[in-house]
Amino acid sequence: MISTLPNATSIPNHANIRLDIRTLQPQLVEWRRNFHQKPELGFQEQLTAEFICQKLKAWGIEHESGIAKTGIVAIIRGEKPGFGKVLAIRADMDALPIQEQNQVPYRSQHDGIMHACGHDGHTAIALGTAYYLHQHRDRFNGIVKIIFQPAEEGPGGAKPMVAAGVLKNPDVDAIIGLHLWNNLPLGTVGVRSGALMAAVECFDCTILGQGGHGAMPHQTVDSIVVAAQVVNALQTIVSRNVNPLDAAVITIGELHAGTKRNVIADTARMSGTIRYFNPDLADFFQNKIETVIAGVCASNGAKYDFQHYCLYPPVINHPDITHLVQSVATKVVETPLGVVPECQTMGGEDMSFFLQEVPGCYFFLGSANPQLNLAYPHHHPRFDFDETALAMGVEIFVGCVEKFLG
Repeated sequence: MISTLPNATSIPNHANIRLDIRTLQPQLVEWRRNFHQKPELGFQEQLTAEFICQKLKAWGIEHESGIAKTGIVAIIRGEKPGFGKVLAIRADMDALPIQEQNQVPYRSQHDGIMHACGHDGHTAIALGTAYYLHQHRDRFNGIVKIIFQPAEEGPGGAKPMVAAGVLKNPDVDAIIGLHLWNNLPLGTVGVRSGALMAAVECFDCTILGQGGHGAMPHQTVDSIVVAAQVVNALQTIVSRNVNPLDAAVITIGELHAGTKRNVIADTARMSGTIRYFNPDLADFFQNKIETVIAGVCASNGAKYDFQHYCLYPPVINHPDITHLVQSVATKVVETPLGVVPECQTMGGEDMSFFLQEVPGCYFFLGSANPQLNLAYPHHHPRFDFDETALAMGVEIFVGCVEKFLG
């Protein structure tokens, strides 16, 4: 049964949301705050999964748990006559290793762990969508698969869920998903065809020099000097090797070297990320970065150790499914900004692994409200969002289901 939460945030008038989803809003807030109080890291979402399974079981919704450790797939079968397709909806469940600084009644009860990216809201929206669709099975034919995915923040739960067959039996025809987005104000939706989010590759490099006394540099190979040259040289890869119309960025986020001011360090370690939209660049950066490092080291008499790995491919939205989401979102958000068609970010997302398998669309649901001090960026220890976005997310998901499977 659906219970109520006193004093839950009401839905703004500019949101075109049907009455029976509006009445679900207090419960969405309650679920979201429950998840927020009990955040769990990737592949450790035991409490979250248990809560979801308890609700699905109580409602009589068919589901399978324990997929890729903590993942869940719920299945709602439409009862409207006619041949039906299969639409999947994906929501991520994991939190981040961040100590929450918000002073709210629903703040994290798990020390050093926080829902600082909105995944608690994603899970609540997906759970509310499952409940609503199950109660209104006569409004669509075909099947809806709701995928509750672990470990988006790392090391990545989408790929093992795909490997476990969540897009099969029955085969999924299309998939959609959303991300609550504090870079957009409440009452907006960011959605575009093509690249929405970037590929993410990571690398580690250790410069191997020869240490010595700071007063006698001629007897050494200064790893810090070599590392500095490498950092500068890497910045030319994008500016002089990548088409200016193809956005890309190389970032050195860590650089560690040295133990004392008058000692020339024999090693320097750096780590960085590579981000780009164009899938054709997938094989370019690894070789180019190592070539640059090798050249700088050779010219200075140093050696190096280089490690590279791909984290997530770019999030590429299919034009047809993007049009479906846009057509529904336009009717849900009725603000001057409304649907923002050219929204992009260099952030990465493992929703990309699902989109490599089936056509789909991932989109941003605006959730910032500066007037309520709900506009801190994602991964900030004071991140929070306007919970009125929850019902908007359910409305968009339900509208896509009814239009795709109607």
